[in-house]
Amino acid sequence: MTEKEIKKNAGNFENNNNDYSADSIQVLEGLEAVRKRPAMYIGDVGERGLHHLVYEVVDNSIDEALAGYCKNIIVTINENNSITVEDDGRGIPIDFHEKEQKSALEVVMTVLHAGGKFNKESYKVSGGLHGVGVSCVNALSKKLIATVRRDGKTYSQEYSKGFALDNVKEIGTSTNTGTTIEFLPDDSIFIHTEYKFDILAVRMRELAYLNKGIYLTLIDKRELDVDNNPKTKQFHSEKGLIEFVDYLDEGREKLFAVPIYLETEKNGIPIELALRYNTGYTENIHSYVNNINTIEGGQHLTGFRRGLTTTLKSFADKSGALAKLKFDIDAADFREGLTAVISVKVQEPQFEGQTKTKLGNEDVQAPVSQSVSTALENYLEENPKEAKLIIDKVILAATARNAARKARELVQRKNVLTGGGLPGKLADCSDRDAVNCELYLVEGDSAGGSAKQGRNRNFQAILPLRGKILNVEKAMDHKVFDSEEIKNIYTALGVTIGTEEDSKELNIEKLRYHKVIIMTDADVDGSHIATLIMTFFFRFMRPIIDAGHLYIATPPLYLVKRGKQEQYAWTESQRLELVGTLGKGNENALHIQRYKGLGEMNPEQLWDTTMNPATRTLRKVSIDNAMEADRIFAMLMGDEVAPRREFIEANATYAKIDA
Repeated sequence: MTEKEIKKNAGNFENNNNDYSADSIQVLEGLEAVRKRPAMYIGDVGERGLHHLVYEVVDNSIDEALAGYCKNIIVTINENNSITVEDDGRGIPIDFHEKEQKSALEVVMTVLHAGGKFNKESYKVSGGLHGVGVSCVNALSKKLIATVRRDGKTYSQEYSKGFALDNVKEIGTSTNTGTTIEFLPDDSIFIHTEYKFDILAVRMRELAYLNKGIYLTLIDKRELDVDNNPKTKQFHSEKGLIEFVDYLDEGREKLFAVPIYLETEKNGIPIELALRYNTGYTENIHSYVNNINTIEGGQHLTGFRRGLTTTLKSFADKSGALAKLKFDIDAADFREGLTAVISVKVQEPQFEGQTKTKLGNEDVQAPVSQSVSTALENYLEENPKEAKLIIDKVILAATARNAARKARELVQRKNVLTGGGLPGKLADCSDRDAVNCELYLVEGDSAGGSAKQGRNRNFQAILPLRGKILNVEKAMDHKVFDSEEIKNIYTALGVTIGTEEDSKELNIEKLRYHKVIIMTDADVDGSHIATLIMTFFFRFMRPIIDAGHLYIATPPLYLVKRGKQEQYAWTESQRLELVGTLGKGNENALHIQRYKGLGEMNPEQLWDTTMNPATRTLRKVSIDNAMEADRIFAMLMGDEVAPRREFIEANATYAKIDA
């Protein structure tokens, strides 16, 4: 660039810069900022953000429970998908707020960072979203009605999109106290406005375990039973985290019946913990601060791990159990097969990131570590039988890790990136841009043959899998890496695995396909195989799921023909609908073919129904709640039959394919 051009550009820059003045600064009043950038406050405007509105209102009621003033919380999904949250706490104050020149209720509902949780005389600890919770809900609601019962009277105020429509009104008397918030999310902001009972139930159950003694009731007025009563579920726990661990471990074989439990207060920090070992091979630890699930951990989790490792290592050394080992015990060995929940209450929590997923308070680590050490030392001394089971489990984990390292290295040496070549059964695609490419993991050679013939060779690759792959839920790591089918999956995907610290760590930077599609028969066996494959991805290839690369294909169940007319049905209800339209209600005018396997479809049919991007339906596999996903995989793939049967019976009726 010449000197003349530089001066010219500089002049242009100066002219443009002059347009940036005080008039360019936009000030968003009140709750306008929330409506302008809702994702900054509730995460997103999809299904997750929609349900987060409920959690924020419930958090206020939980704060009342933590302060000792609330025992019952009722959450109702109304017929129009509005939500009502009612508690029997003290009721939000309604008296006049001198500074804001409006009622305290209106201040709480319309001003960001306003509420009793900033005054430690009102609440010692609190959850919620930095004090913006209920005001954010108000801002993002088309309509909200707050009803307060206190001082023998009932008060009410109505809002719309964050603004009060009238003053606080006295509408009656009441012998009880509490707050009721009814709100209808703004459909001009949210992509989804339909609440899901099961998603809310997970959080209500979690809160019941974390706050033993309170009653949380979830009601769905959209679904009525034969007596016209709405669907209702109540959550209550008297033993708290002990019952939480029992719930999480439902499908696992336990090393001992009763979890190790700790409830104490150290340096002004209430600490509650429950843990138990099982015969599985995964670490399953969940941490909470003031009822908030800190999914990224933080200082309390670091303290727990340190206390656990040092105490168990010291005990094992003193017992002489490690004397004959020819390799070192790793910290991760003490956590294999461990299910634990740790919950701490912190007055001034410092969270890293606005979504509160990691606790940064350094003064929390030592109290937690010391408390865990003391509790474990006492337990190990008083329960020698259980202590031996734990130490034997640790030694087994260390032995398996050592074997897994060798097996993992063998997989890496055979990887395509190190010159080992692609699996022989893989029919690869010609495109080399991973963004465009799809890999179908297909059940059996027969279906694999049809898929190879029916695919678009430019961007679709096929890897047939022989029979049912290994159930990784019940296999040690070295057995997983020894499995030929699993080695083929690693090699075909082109991913790298494992470090000394974490034998399951996955690097997907060089993933060869951005769509990995599980395609199995539309029957019970096919569903079982699909679940086995998903379990493998959840346990060993989680980053692929988190990045949105794992999908499930949906082949049809039926082909309905009448003369030259052909239509496919993916569900029993669709088949009946086709009988009504094509057969005019007479199934005998019709030819109905039930596909028992993918191999029964010719390549053209498989392409038309299941593989053609223009006509197929793919279901993306996502993890909305990792804790619940872990529990379900452990239950479905574990040895305990009863909980698996109950789960299948409860959910089979509702299994459906979204169009």
